[in-house]
Amino acid sequence: MYTADASSNPAVSLVEPSDLRVCRDSAGECDAQTSSPQFDNLTTASDQPQHARKNNPNAHFGTGIAVGAPAGVPSWKRILDITAILLTAPFWLPVVMILTLWIKLASPGPIFFRQERVGHRGRRFMILKFRTMKVNVETQSHERHLEQLMHGDRPMTKLDASGDPRIIPGGRILRAMGLDELPQLFNVLRGEMSLVGPRPCTPHEFSRYQLWQHERVNAPPGLTGYWQVNGKNKTTFTEMINMDIFYTKNMALWLDLTIMVKTFPAVISQVMETRIATRVRTPASAGNGSNESVAERC
Repeated sequence: MYTADASSNPAVSLVEPSDLRVCRDSAGECDAQTSSPQFDNLTTASDQPQHARKNNPNAHFGTGIAVGAPAGVPSWKRILDITAILLTAPFWLPVVMILTLWIKLASPGPIFFRQERVGHRGRRFMILKFRTMKVNVETQSHERHLEQLMHGDRPMTKLDASGDPRIIPGGRILRAMGLDELPQLFNVLRGEMSLVGPRPCTPHEFSRYQLWQHERVNAPPGLTGYWQVNGKNKTTFTEMINMDIFYTKNMALWLDLTIMVKTFPAVISQVMETRIATRVRTPASAGNGSNESVAERC
């Protein structure tokens, strides 16, 4: 997940995704929890063994707040991140506490999930999420699904859109609303992420990128981004990469504010689509029986 310098151009106009022409090649961010988790304690699941984290200074999670912007990141972006998080704390902190209690009651195991991701200029860090999958589930089906998305010219639907049985009760709606990503506000406070930017991918995914696709890490990874408010799961993998690269080349305060404003309507739209898909899938599942495998539904 990694490379060079991000530039900012406030004069550029917001374009439609269909107008993007960043690359010529076609290729096949998945947010699912792709690696088999190992549990360090009762509250956090991680896909990286404890000894590996001790030997990797970048592979950790803490509670410190980084005040200054990382090298290559505009100072306005860091100021916007911290200001927005602190001003909205009375709203998101109670939600975090409620979801913490819900996950503890809904599914045995850790509350949080940690996973190594690739950040700005390829710097690796441990991302934090609410756990929305059952413990000790198989991950091969997700890896196959990811490979198909990267090399296929089709919409990037999530695996749980097909009725993934690995999801805990209530997990599907948390993922549709993006609430499982709320703990990443602490990643933002630490300076590892931003509120707006490309979604951070896993090292496994990044290792399969073509060279031109590495440009998407020229901006800090974010909770929301240009791709998320311009189609998201309706777009192909290549279209997602193009939109992320567009953002890295046109990063500006007005663009971040525009994306933030458009995020809430985009989330509502995704929730409605998830509900419709669930209603359509239920009768079909009843007709086909309940023994269909995860791989067959991918």
